[in-house]
Amino acid sequence: MPRSTWHFCSPGRIVFGCGAIREIGPLAARDGIKRPFVVTDVNLLRAGVVDRALESLREAGLEPAVFDGGQAEPSFACAEAAIDMAQAAGPDAVIGVGGGSNMDVAKIVSAVLAHRGTFQDYLGFDRVPGPVLPLIAVPTTSGTGSEVSHAAVLTDQDNAIKVSTLSPHLRPRLAIVDPELTYSCPPRVTADSGMDALTHAVEALTATEFGEIERGVGELTAYEGKSPLPDLLAEEAIRLIGRHLRTLASDPDDVAARVGMSQAALYAGMAFSNAAVALVHAMEYPLGGAVHCSHGAGNGMLLPHVMRYLLPARTREYARVAACLGVDISDDSENAAAEKAVEAVDRLRDACGVPARIREFGGRREQLPGFAVQAFAIKRLMTLTPRAVTEADILEVYERAF
Repeated sequence: MPRSTWHFCSPGRIVFGCGAIREIGPLAARDGIKRPFVVTDVNLLRAGVVDRALESLREAGLEPAVFDGGQAEPSFACAEAAIDMAQAAGPDAVIGVGGGSNMDVAKIVSAVLAHRGTFQDYLGFDRVPGPVLPLIAVPTTSGTGSEVSHAAVLTDQDNAIKVSTLSPHLRPRLAIVDPELTYSCPPRVTADSGMDALTHAVEALTATEFGEIERGVGELTAYEGKSPLPDLLAEEAIRLIGRHLRTLASDPDDVAARVGMSQAALYAGMAFSNAAVALVHAMEYPLGGAVHCSHGAGNGMLLPHVMRYLLPARTREYARVAACLGVDISDDSENAAAEKAVEAVDRLRDACGVPARIREFGGRREQLPGFAVQAFAIKRLMTLTPRAVTEADILEVYERAF
């Protein structure tokens, strides 16, 4: 019998808007925080972005310690360095300031400080045994949705693959989403992040239905599957991305587009972290780990190729994607509208300058079978993909994307 209930989770509080960063100090102090540990990176420090958070914290009487060793697609070594510094500082909260990488490291730090051991103890789903140190997330890009998600991703460089931990305890207590913090975001990061947000929204909207995901009464799952509230958030995210991402690709100083993309990333993050990510993400993890592309670029490159493969199973939803992206489908059949969705994503990816082929990242054809083995092994994402997938199917999609 199909499951009849679905769950929806979000952070404790979201503060959105230009200038929202001014509220981080007073809100943290209100929660009794005194010694936060800030995870960020050197580039954001040099750009003055982190100073705005530190100023608010210090004005509220807090004494922050700062780890500036964050890196894109963070390695195990990066996480270990942050944990070592945090343990020496003895904080009572953790704040991630930056893209998804810095926020993900902050999540890992908060789990280890609360429950000890090593971060490897918490890899996988539901391995964090209880609440973590109070966690605050401050995104400076518009893409990952880590400020509202329950996931953290690290790169296992020895095995050339990305690995994740997922736990309801990793959703931040507070998310501060200030579009002004994205103004200094480089054009390449802006484009990659935008395609990441689009991937999140499309995968959430087209995932396996919640009623088809096996779960006992009171049991938790890594993702719930497609359900009504994530659908609403995903569709609005796609509309905003269709309206604003191409603008930012040509005019990074467009303030309205910055605000719109911050909203889009937030909504897509809430959508996917409840509904699902699926085959695109499964295929990106080994690819990104091997060729060292950004997560957003890898997702953006793979998205239309995966959409073509899944189109027979999600024709109605892809027609909605086309409409949300602003494509005129008024005279089209559902199949034709769905095809237009794939074409629209292709055009948007090209407008953003995201590579269209694996070989453009430096990937080699002989790597593809190994990628397929690794992707197929991520069973939770296979379950969430709305079409029965074999390892051979995945290899075929990689071949088409090569």
